[in-house]
Amino acid sequence: MHIRTEQLFDDARTQNGWLDTPVSDATLQALYDLYKWGPTSANCSPARVIFVRSAEAKARLVACMAEGNRAKVQQAPVTAVIGMDMAFYEKLPQLFPHTDAKSWFVGNEALIAATAFRNSSLQGAYLMLAARALGLDCGPMSGFDAAKLDAEFWANTPVKTNFVCSLGHGDPSKVFPRSPRLAFDEACRLA
Repeated sequence: MHIRTEQLFDDARTQNGWLDTPVSDATLQALYDLYKWGPTSANCSPARVIFVRSAEAKARLVACMAEGNRAKVQQAPVTAVIGMDMAFYEKLPQLFPHTDAKSWFVGNEALIAATAFRNSSLQGAYLMLAARALGLDCGPMSGFDAAKLDAEFWANTPVKTNFVCSLGHGDPSKVFPRSPRLAFDEACRLA
């Protein structure tokens, strides 16, 4: 597969509306099979994802979203709830077997929280790039009631919601004009 930067960055846009085109189970599996290879510290891989598609699950998710995001989720063929497993370190003997990395985290809540948030955010970004590489559009959102969403989708688990991202084929008529970005000298320094 040949991927151009236009597909990932230059022409890719945050979507606000969706075409009525379903996203298959096979596409979601292919999406995971791509994004799972993105690097995380100590290969900790704390992201957990629920792909919300059914009418019942969508209704539950919509009830957790901020007013301005409800229609976007309702209309999207699928919305990924990207969570962070706060017990990710329990999997380190499997994921990082050449040293006792689990011991770095046990009892260190600050390190657990920082590592889970940072690395699940990275994995969420990998998910979006993988989706774009597969020809899907993305609509990431952070407007939601986290406690309500956690209770609705991650109850009785150590997982907490990081962010939400709708996936599918975007409706070009719903895309806002591209917002400006900072110039190199405003965002970067050479040291």
